Amino acid sequence: MRTETEFSIFLINRPGVLAGVTSALARAKVNIIALTLGDSGEHGVLRIIADHPAVARDVLGKAHDRWAESEVLVLELENRPGAFASVAQKLADEHVNIGYAYCTGGARGGRTTAVFKVNDLIHASRALAEYRHDDAKAAATVKTSPQRGRG
Repeated sequence: MRTETEFSIFLINRPGVLAGVTSALARAKVNIIALTLGDSGEHGVLRIIADHPAVARDVLGKAHDRWAESEVLVLELENRPGAFASVAQKLADEHVNIGYAYCTGGARGGRTTAVFKVNDLIHASRALAEYRHDDAKAAATVKTSPQRGRG
């Protein structure tokens, strides 16, 4: 488990807008680790976790005018039934509210990346302390590409 910067990018719901933002990030060699896109009629919100937040921040500052950032919890979970529900229940038991959450469909090594926007990061981090150990084990067993320096 770790805390990451999440970018919420507000998009007009029309052809090419999503492609423009994601293409700008791609040109800067920013890899999107997780994303979700929701719409509410004429507008949408693209939420992303990027491998290099400082570079993503710079790109968004130049390529798009409506975005915000916040801190979220990111966990590597087993890709199996009940893994996500277990985390949600643990947070509920600790009276931590989940504003929204999303996860990848699956990742290397039978893992999935889950993102939680919670009302109290410190309390949630304490409640989910057991996942710190699981993340370290997963990182040790999964080969990763070399990391690029931050902008």
